[in-house]
Order: sequence, then C-alpha cells, then structure tokens
Amino acid sequence: MIDHLNIPRHRINWFNSIFLTTICAIALIGAPLYLWKFDAGWELWTLFAFYCVATGMSITLGYHRLFSHLSFKAKAPVKLFTLIFGACAFENSALNWCSDHRRHHKHVDHDDDPYDISKGFFWAHIGWILYKLDPELPMDNVADLRKDKWVMWQHRNVLAIAIVVGLLVPMAIGFAVGGWVGALGGFLIPGVLRVFCVQQSTFFINSLCHMHGSQPYSTKCSARDSAVMALFTFGEGYHNYHHEFQHDYRNGVKALTYDPTKWTIWALSKVGLASNLRRVPAAKILLAEMAEARRKVDLKIEEHKANEHTFCERVQENMHEISETLASNYAELKQAMADKVEMSRKDMKKLQKETRALMRNLGQLAPQAA
Repeated sequence: MIDHLNIPRHRINWFNSIFLTTICAIALIGAPLYLWKFDAGWELWTLFAFYCVATGMSITLGYHRLFSHLSFKAKAPVKLFTLIFGACAFENSALNWCSDHRRHHKHVDHDDDPYDISKGFFWAHIGWILYKLDPELPMDNVADLRKDKWVMWQHRNVLAIAIVVGLLVPMAIGFAVGGWVGALGGFLIPGVLRVFCVQQSTFFINSLCHMHGSQPYSTKCSARDSAVMALFTFGEGYHNYHHEFQHDYRNGVKALTYDPTKWTIWALSKVGLASNLRRVPAAKILLAEMAEARRKVDLKIEEHKANEHTFCERVQENMHEISETLASNYAELKQAMADKVEMSRKDMKKLQKETRALMRNLGQLAPQAA
C-alpha cells in the first residue's frame, strides 16, 4: 500500500495506525454484532444522532471555519462547545488540526501538502495520518491560535476530553437506560460507530473532493464541488468554492445549496454569539464563475478547431458567441468593481442568470461538436 510512496517502515505512526484500525474494526464488526443481538433503543440512536451533529459541526464550524480560516468571530460558549465536541471526533487537537489544514491550503497538490491528492486516494484519505513523510512538521503557522487560552487548554487535554465526553459519557447514559448491555451499546453506537462515521466524512473531503465533482470557480487546484459529500459533512462538500474563497464563512454560497454550517453561523450571529462574518462580494464570485466558464468555452473551441464539418463550424460559431458574451460581461463587471460602482441587486441577478444560461448552452453544444 505504501511502497510506491517510498515511505520507510520506521515512519509508521503506530499510535494512529493501531487506533484507527481498532476504530474501524469495532465500528464495522462490533457494532453490527451488537445490533444483531440487542435492541439499541431510541435512547441510544438519539444519542448517536446528537453526537454525530455535535462532533461533526464542531469540526466544520469550529476547527475548520472558525479556527483554521478565521471566517468569523465567536464568543466563549461557542468556542468551548466546538473545542469539547471537536475533541470527541478523535481528529487531534484544534491546534494540530488547523496547522495541518493551513499547510494544505498553502501547498495544495504539492509535496508540502499533508494530504496531497497527487500521492493517491489512500494517502489523501487516511495514509497521511498513518504514516508521516517527515518525523515532525513544524507548527509555525498557528501563532494566533497559541494566544487563545481555550485552544491551548484543549490542546493540553484533548485526549482526556475525547475519552471522557466522547466515550465514557455515552456509556454512562447507556448504563442508566439499559444496564451493562446499555453501557456496551453506548460505547459502540454513539461512541465508536459515531467516531467512525464522522472521521470518514472528514477524510472524504480530503480525498473524494479532490478527485470527483465540478470546478465552477477555478481549476488552479484539484478541489471540487460535490453536493453529495455536502450532505454528509454539513456543507463542506463545496470544496472548489472553498479553495477559491477560503475565508468566506459559507461553503455552499448559492441560496439553495445545502450548508447547515453557514446557517448555524448566521443564526449564532443573530443571537450575539458570532460576529464579523466574512463574505466574498457577489461580484467577485460571479467574476470567478465567468472567467472559468470562458476558459472552458475556449478549451472546447480549441478541441474542435480541426473538425472541418459545416455542422461543427456552426457549433464553434455559437461557442465563439458565448465566449464573447462572457468576455463582455466579465469586462463590464470588473470595470464596475474597479470604479467601485455598486451594481443593483436586480442587475446582479440578471447578470448571474445570463451567465448561467450561457454555461448551460455550452453544456448542450459540447456534445454536439464531439
């Protein structure tokens, strides 16, 4: 599995390897055996659902958007909640997690990217946790987080928090409702099975969302948008947008895109628990979409230039028209931004509608020219 990466055996992280292997084995074998023999009951399934949401959202809202990207500011109760339940995901401390993630954004798709997809699916998904290319990576990119007393408290006590709150508390609740059988169920269902589900969801963002999906905003790196993955990761699946505009508190930027994390952050801001929500201007987002759409049009034109059939020539002419319209709209919008002229909401929506119609037309023309 790792020979093609030329990783020496002594670089194996034995603690992580044994822990993750054990988690996977218990979740995939132990939990089903328990459910086959015993009825988990609504109490344990409710607890499972709560812990999935609490730990998953603590990773996306807390570890990712709050601490890694500083996309908003949060009051102490929000920080404390996300740090406690983020620890329960068993994905390391916020300090370590953010250091790795910031390095990923800085060096995406290159050797210094901790979960570099160019090394393959396995490496990006989980291999980078099981094996380390370097004995110890410097944590020199989280100086701001070192000044946060709550982050440092969690960093010092992350394993204890994870075990007590993430495993012992579900066991205690399970014991209260079902004795020792309930305690075992609490360990297996809202404990280990939940850890497995949340971890794999996070890992799939690092792997699948750099391999499969659309790239409507940029092709500068491998990151891709996946509405399917967004369903399992509280909105994190819109990864192409995130890599292009990483400091936006939203990942699913469209009105109807599924991003419960952005809705939660917005709701917290309305009750005074979050502030300074960072948003990329709609004009800048549209510029990125238009530039990428025109690049794809031009690419299709180049692909079919050699075809001399009359039908293909007509298709190419239509593509040229789309390209010129996109270029005109792009120039108009960029000039408006340069002149600091605010476009009305109506004009912006009209331009967005026209751009997306052009992209749909392109999608229809491309197969015809093939």
